[in-house]
Amino acid sequence: MTPTALTLRTKSRVLDIEFDDGSAFSLPFEYLRVYSPSAEVKGHGPGQEILQVGKRDVGITALDPVGNYGVRPTFDDGHTTGIYTWDYLYQLGSHQSAWWSDYMARLHAAGYDGDTGRDPASAPVAAPKAHGCGHHH
Repeated sequence: MTPTALTLRTKSRVLDIEFDDGSAFSLPFEYLRVYSPSAEVKGHGPGQEILQVGKRDVGITALDPVGNYGVRPTFDDGHTTGIYTWDYLYQLGSHQSAWWSDYMARLHAAGYDGDTGRDPASAPVAAPKAHGCGHHH
């Protein structure tokens, strides 16, 4: 699976990518950033992921090829360690709605109201309690 076109749209903050099987995806920079494959986001094993917050307005200032199998974006928040393989970008596109919903659910579970966790200055509405499921009574 290899891309036939890769377009960085800095104004609308999306990465347009087309693959040789005919599929095409528009991946928002924010989505790419919060699902970065780097260790500082993914952690070092399942359940070790570090929730990324405040990335709604993140930009990509450069997109460097890595061999012939992927790219390494430079995000304007200083994050540069994620190598996105063609396969991973394809997965990001294929699972976009499900993975985005999952991200929103994780923000909510961390105490952010609605999608406020996407804004740089926001803080959780209430600190999540260590016990119970966090529902208010």
